[in-house]
Amino acid sequence: MGKPFRRLGLAGKLKRLLLWILVVYISIPLIIKLCPSIQAKLVFLNFVRIPYFIDLKHPSDQGLNHTCNFYLEPEVGLKIGVWHTVPAQMWKEAQGKEGNWYDSTFSSNHPVILYLHGNAGTRGGDHRVQLYKVLSSLGYHVVTFDYRGWGDSDGSPSEEGMTSDALFIYDWLKQRLDKMPLFIWGHSLGTGVATNLVRRLCDRGSPPDALILESPFTNIREEAKSHPFSMVYRYLPGFDWFFLDAITANNIRFASDENVNHISCPVLILHAEDDGVVPFHLGKKLYKIASQSKSLSGHKVHFVPFSSSLAYKHKFIYRSPELPNILR
Repeated sequence: MGKPFRRLGLAGKLKRLLLWILVVYISIPLIIKLCPSIQAKLVFLNFVRIPYFIDLKHPSDQGLNHTCNFYLEPEVGLKIGVWHTVPAQMWKEAQGKEGNWYDSTFSSNHPVILYLHGNAGTRGGDHRVQLYKVLSSLGYHVVTFDYRGWGDSDGSPSEEGMTSDALFIYDWLKQRLDKMPLFIWGHSLGTGVATNLVRRLCDRGSPPDALILESPFTNIREEAKSHPFSMVYRYLPGFDWFFLDAITANNIRFASDENVNHISCPVLILHAEDDGVVPFHLGKKLYKIASQSKSLSGHKVHFVPFSSSLAYKHKFIYRSPELPNILR
């Protein structure tokens, strides 16, 4: 008698567990539809600060001993945190120097990269810091910042706000540069910010010297549908209505596939075949659209794939020994 009762008890627990999973599965899309701001938070992930225990005021703690931290105000009362890493050749001279010295180095004979990071984390994320070091070793100034709502920057995130912050930093840089090249480098979600920015620059007749897109996507709806997080709901009837419409309801589009038709500067796209966050096929699709863009005719549009065997995935293209040759 004992064993049958135990089996019935186990079956009952299993049924309750399955029912609970079903309720949660159904509830999540309903909650997101009723509260679309949740979906916006999942796009930006600005509340995920990894690594958490770092002081952004001291980039030297991250091994950036030739980097200055400072703050700018793109809008009255809105402060954003910025890092300026000078070329590695200036490392010794940079020791003990303050902001004015770093500002003066923009007159040196070195190109500048404005780096726009992706979602989650801060400008001090490890893979980002490693890229700054690589670019610095190649003789570039690297200027990066945390958008409003990220890191130690004020405000709340939005696509328009992120783009406005990037435009402000770009203009701030142009005021300090003479004739040295200024490149824009976006990674992941930052590629959407980058194409927004460059489209605006081209619309006003002042394109950057080049646009570099690392792990880009076509638009946020296609990226969200391809993201690993959406896997369990991807084939749910009404997926677009529940999840994707909640994104656009927050005025989040990041439509790089549209922006490249209004861009007129050289474009370099870097993508790893084993990228598990932004699928390789989206970067390839964006390249095909860009290569057929009338506004980009006469400008070089180059796509560099990285084999899955290299295991660069979503964040580690900086490890490529070919990067110096690619950037030349």
